[in-house]
Amino acid sequence: MSGEASFWDHLDELRTRILYCLAAIAVVAVAAFALKEPLFDIVLAPRSSDFVLYRLMGIEPFSVGLMNTGLTEQFMIHLKVAFYAGLLVALPFVLYEIFRFVSPALYERERRYAVQIVGSAYVMFVLGTLLNYFLIFPLTVKFLGTYQVSPDVANMLTLQSYTDTLITMSFVMGVVFELPVVCWILGRMGLISRRMMRTYRRHAVVVILIVAAIITPTTDAFTLIIVSLPIWMLYELSIWMVKN
Repeated sequence: MSGEASFWDHLDELRTRILYCLAAIAVVAVAAFALKEPLFDIVLAPRSSDFVLYRLMGIEPFSVGLMNTGLTEQFMIHLKVAFYAGLLVALPFVLYEIFRFVSPALYERERRYAVQIVGSAYVMFVLGTLLNYFLIFPLTVKFLGTYQVSPDVANMLTLQSYTDTLITMSFVMGVVFELPVVCWILGRMGLISRRMMRTYRRHAVVVILIVAAIITPTTDAFTLIIVSLPIWMLYELSIWMVKN
């Protein structure tokens, strides 16, 4: 794409990049769909006491039962989970294609910043997703999946509820982990400073507790602290990354 390209040339280039991105996501999603057993071994692992976190915590054996209530529900859930897996795995290629489209309009220094921002954003999103899968979501499943008001009332969780909660919480934690990247950008733009973030640290702690309470539907203080701690560490990391 040259500097003399017309508007329609740019539009055609954008269309090509979008098609490449959609094709990459589709290929990975189809592969994930075909690998149904390994995919759902991963997805369903946190519902059993064999999961790595529970073994490390020495939790007594338990298992959260799941059921299906719709004729097409399992198939649609299979599609949804495969698509999310395809999106997550193909995201580096998608970001690369976006960078290839916009890079000709950037100066060399701006290109370096763009590469750093895009790479850091993806890494932080993946870290947030992994933290949710290995820590936050299992604690949520353990608490809510085994909670009973009476031994006479058995829990009957649907597969859709389980997978929707996993995907939603993973996405939210991925977005939350973008905090250092966003703060770095705002700092470079001069909109925030290290001194400002230190001044409002106590206010930030309150906001972090509120966000943690929203992310985790559990009501126990232990889980709230477990979720709040990494977010608070992200805020402290953001302070260090922002310019004075």
